[in-house]
Amino acid sequence: MNTKNQKLSEEKIPKLIISLAIPSVIAQLVTMLYNMVDRIYIGHTVDGTTAMAALGITLPIVTLINAFTMLFGMGGAPLCAISLGQKNQEKSEKIMANSFICLIVSSIIITIIVLLFKEQILYLFGADSITIEPAKKYISFYIIGTLFIQLTVGMNAYINTQGFTQIGMKTTLLGAILNIILDPIFIYLLDMGITGAAIATVIAQSASCVWVLKFLTSGKSTVKLRKSYFRPDFKIIGSICALGISTFIMSSTESLLQISFNNRLSIYGGTTAVGVMSIMNTLLQCISLPTQGIMVGTQPVLSYNYGAKNYKRVRDGFKFAIKLTTATTIIVACSIMLFSDIFVKIFTTDTTYIQFTRWSIKVFLIGMTIFGLQICCQQSFMALGQAKISLCMALLRKVILLIPLIYILPTVFGNFEFAYIFSNPISNFVKDAPRVFLVLLAEPISDIIAAITTTTLFVRFYKNNLINNETKEVA
Repeated sequence: MNTKNQKLSEEKIPKLIISLAIPSVIAQLVTMLYNMVDRIYIGHTVDGTTAMAALGITLPIVTLINAFTMLFGMGGAPLCAISLGQKNQEKSEKIMANSFICLIVSSIIITIIVLLFKEQILYLFGADSITIEPAKKYISFYIIGTLFIQLTVGMNAYINTQGFTQIGMKTTLLGAILNIILDPIFIYLLDMGITGAAIATVIAQSASCVWVLKFLTSGKSTVKLRKSYFRPDFKIIGSICALGISTFIMSSTESLLQISFNNRLSIYGGTTAVGVMSIMNTLLQCISLPTQGIMVGTQPVLSYNYGAKNYKRVRDGFKFAIKLTTATTIIVACSIMLFSDIFVKIFTTDTTYIQFTRWSIKVFLIGMTIFGLQICCQQSFMALGQAKISLCMALLRKVILLIPLIYILPTVFGNFEFAYIFSNPISNFVKDAPRVFLVLLAEPISDIIAAITTTTLFVRFYKNNLINNETKEVA
C-alpha cells in the first residue's frame, strides 16, 4: 500500500487531520495575508478610497473566475480521492486529466468575454463615473492571468486530495510571497497604482502554476497528469460537474452576492459604503479561509475512507473537524468584532472609513460565529460525494436567503424605527443609513438560518449512512 494511502487509512484521526490541515490552514492564511496586503497598499495610495471601491467593483469577476476553478478542481478532487480509496489508479488519473482540460477551456472563454465587454460588465456590477476607470485598469491586466490562476488553484486541489498538503501549502506560499514582494515595486516604485497590483498578482500566480504542474507530472505525485488521458471523457466530466456544481454555485453566487451588495450600498450609501464593503469582505476571509483550510485537510481523510467503506474513520474525522471549525469561527469572529479598530486601521487612515467600518463589522459578522458548522457540514457532503444535497445547501444560504433579503429588508423595513435606532452611528456618513443597516443585516440572518439547516441535514445523513450502513455490513 502507498505510504500516503496507508496514513489515510490507519493513522490516528486527530494527528492525521492536524498534520494535513496545518499546511492547508497556513496556505489559506497566507492567501488571506496577500489579499490583505493588496488592499493595504491600494488603500494607502493617494486616491486610496476610490481605488478601494474600484477593487470592490472588480471582485465579482475575480470570484466568478474562482467559481469555475472550484467547479473543475474541487468537483474532481474528491472523486479522485474516492477512486484512490477504491484502488482504481487509472480512473483517478483520468479524472485529473479531464479536470485539467476543463480548466484550460473555461479560462480562455472567460478571458475573451471579459476583455471584450469589461466596461459594460463593470457598470453592471456597480461601477459609476468615479470608479469605472481604475476598475477597468485593474481588471484589464488581472484577466490576462486567468489561465494561470485557474490552473494553480484547480490543480492544487489534486495535490491536497492525495494528502500532500505541505506541497499544496508551498504552492500558495510561492504565489503569496512573490505577490507581497512585487506589490510595492509595481504600485509605488513604478508608480502604477491599482494596475500594478493586478500585474503583481498575475506574475505570482504564473510562478505557482509552473510549480503545481511540475509536481503533478513528476514521480513524486501518486496520481500523475498524463498526456495519454488528455482526450475529453464526457462521462467523467459530467461526474466532475455534478459534484463540483455545488461549490461552483457557492462561488458564482458569491459573485452575484457581491454585485447585489455593491448595487444596493451604492444607491443607499454611495462610494464610501462600497469601499467599506471591500474592507469587510477582506475581514470575512479572516474567518472563512482558516476554516476552509481545515476542511481541505479533512477532505482526503473523509473521501478516502468513505471509498474504502471505513465508516468509523469517516465519523471520527467529521467529529474532530467540526470541533476545529466551530472553535475557529467563534474565536476569530469575536476577536475581529471586539478589536475592530485595530483591523480597520490596517487598511485606511480615513476617519469616515474607520468609524463606518467599526460599526458595520459588528452588524455584518455576528452570524459568522457559527459559520464553522455550515462550512464543515457543507464540505463534508462534498467530500462524501453527496452532490445533490451539497448543491441544495449551497443554494440555501445565498440564493434562497441572502440575495433576496438584501433587496427585501431595506424595501419593507426601511422606514421602521428600529432601523433608524441601529443605524444612528453612521447617519452622518451616508444619505440613507437605515437601509444601509438593513442591507448589511441580511448577512447574519442568512448565516444563522443556513448553518442550523445544513447541520440538521448532515446529522440525519450521518445517522443513516455512516452508522446504519456500517451496522448492515457487519450483519
